[in-house]
Amino acid sequence: MKKLTYKDAGVDLELYNKAMEKIPGLLARTFTPRVIPLPGGFAGLFQLDFDCPIFARRYRNPVLVACSDGVGTKLKVASMLRRHDTVGIDLVAMNVNDALCCGAEPLFFLDYIALPKDDPEWLHAILSGIVKGCQMAHCALLGGETAILPDTYQPGDYDLAGFCVGVVEREDLITGSLITPGDLVIGLASSGLHSNGYSLARKVVFEHAGLSVFDFVPELGETVGEALLRPTTIYVAAVRSVLRYYRVKTVIHGIAHVTGGGIFDNLRRILPTSVDIVLKRNSWPIPPVFTWLQRLGEIDEGEMFRVFNMGIGLILVASAYYADSIRHQLAQRGIQSWIIGQAHAGTGQVHWGQ
Repeated sequence: MKKLTYKDAGVDLELYNKAMEKIPGLLARTFTPRVIPLPGGFAGLFQLDFDCPIFARRYRNPVLVACSDGVGTKLKVASMLRRHDTVGIDLVAMNVNDALCCGAEPLFFLDYIALPKDDPEWLHAILSGIVKGCQMAHCALLGGETAILPDTYQPGDYDLAGFCVGVVEREDLITGSLITPGDLVIGLASSGLHSNGYSLARKVVFEHAGLSVFDFVPELGETVGEALLRPTTIYVAAVRSVLRYYRVKTVIHGIAHVTGGGIFDNLRRILPTSVDIVLKRNSWPIPPVFTWLQRLGEIDEGEMFRVFNMGIGLILVASAYYADSIRHQLAQRGIQSWIIGQAHAGTGQVHWGQ
């Protein structure tokens, strides 16, 4: 009788170790002076402040901010294209953009990668995207976990989860509680679908319309796969730059990351119960990918706004006096924005204006 091995069960330890050998070098690309090396350790080490006086943060009353999120069924599109080097950016973005809503500086990131089999090239592609995302967000990829689960995932399927820890001074914490009538709502452009609504998008495109990821869409000027796989925008550098610019006054009163639930539900999450947000129709251009999906699937407008970001990936609610200055600074950082609404006395609701 043959003696069974782990490899017979679907896990090749030699191949796994080969994949693991490349990971420390990838992680090191994201390390900051606050990362404490611990080769072969069971955890990652990160000091909250610098030892060097020149770079010391000198926190007075720091608050740690923690987030966790995944990429979702956008991974199915990556598998169809056999391209896995961009979804890591999405993974980082979905977490660091959430931390940013509290005004936090992302410090470090951890990942969880679950694959159906050992595949060093596949793992390297995923990690290269995560590394790029961390570099864009100015945070360290401190470590993570790679799980080989042959009986859980079918060939080609996989899952990603991420975990971000950031820090903000308590006096600079942004919760939405300072939003007052008269504040303006600034919508920051998304790059496309980001990482939400893909269950509906895939059903519309692949099942209902019968398209493939390789089909060219004239109205988009690109293939289906290119449109659907475009990475989520990471807003950290641009928005943190704005926050640092106003060191004395608090001019941004609320930040909402537009993910599942769309503009309306995510704005409601940060509103005081005494304030409404009235959005202005046609105040920003809806990217063609959304109108294309709506037409393909004959989707109601209300459903589109509940499921997708509709071209607005992050929202700042700010003092009206500083709105133009904020938008100018965002533009200098390559982020397009629009005034899409205003705060009024109300009951914590978000609705269209007349």
